Amino acid sequence: MKITAKELDEISGGWLDDHRKGGHWDENKKEKDFMDVMNSVLKGASLAGYDADTINKATSLNMILAGSDTTTVTLVWCLSLMLNNPRILKKAQEELDTHISKDRFVNETDIGKLVYIQAIIKETFRMYPPAPLSAPRELNESCSIGGYNIPKGTRLIINLHKIQRDPIKWPEPLKFKPERFLTTHKDVDVKGQHFELMPFGSGRRSCPGTSFALHMLYLTVSNFLHAFDFSIPSYGLI
Repeated sequence: MKITAKELDEISGGWLDDHRKGGHWDENKKEKDFMDVMNSVLKGASLAGYDADTINKATSLNMILAGSDTTTVTLVWCLSLMLNNPRILKKAQEELDTHISKDRFVNETDIGKLVYIQAIIKETFRMYPPAPLSAPRELNESCSIGGYNIPKGTRLIINLHKIQRDPIKWPEPLKFKPERFLTTHKDVDVKGQHFELMPFGSGRRSCPGTSFALHMLYLTVSNFLHAFDFSIPSYGLI
């Protein structure tokens, strides 16, 4: 792990050097990437004993490492679930045909019109959250949960997978039914405001990449379905 950490530090250090040599850190530049923004925010500051460059490198790596595998896994589940449910796949493509012309890609301004595809991604998150267990949380005061007394200082890990398949909150929880997010659960979002669906966690320390992940998934899934036809192998479900 130490060797890997050193290699990752060298890679992120190279990114910083490229930014400096290429003149990326121009305060007047209209479009800035993540390292540009971090540099503008930090501006030579030292936090918790770490210099600005170390904080910039660590935060940039964290965004990439934490966001790549999780979104990839969600994308694989989403496409797999649609392939195993051809009716849903066809309905999603029909929505795209209705709102998007064949001669262009789906862009961010189109997402608001693709409500069924949004529902598909929500249902994917419900059935297969990228992290089935939440990050640890430590109680700052004693409380009672389900009749159990939990003392202050206890670390809790929430079983998100179990909550999001609770038959009390989700009828037919093992069935892939995107329509539920257009009817009975249309007001439930995935950003931690509703405790029955928390794929990104909840509260001040929920996933900082939620908005980015959602936009990437909406665009990737939509453009895949818009550009290609999919079908399952002849030997059965995947």
